[in-house]
Amino acid sequence: MPISKKELESLLLKSFPDAVINIEELKDDGDHYKALIISKQFKEKTKIQQHQMVYEALNGKMGSELHALMLKTQSE
Repeated sequence: MPISKKELESLLLKSFPDAVINIEELKDDGDHYKALIISKQFKEKTKIQQHQMVYEALNGKMGSELHALMLKTQSE
């Protein structure tokens, strides 16, 4: 079952309430998204650590309900 853009944004905002989040659908299937997440929580974290934080925020939906996420993170 695909994940909606709204649900994806909601999951991310729970873990990154201070974030500016921009999500775009890459295909019209609820399975392929592009996300830009800007959060103070990423400060002094490597890109790998930042992306791990995002995947953790998705509560296991990556690889099941969400097939592809093109991810860009930054700390401001």
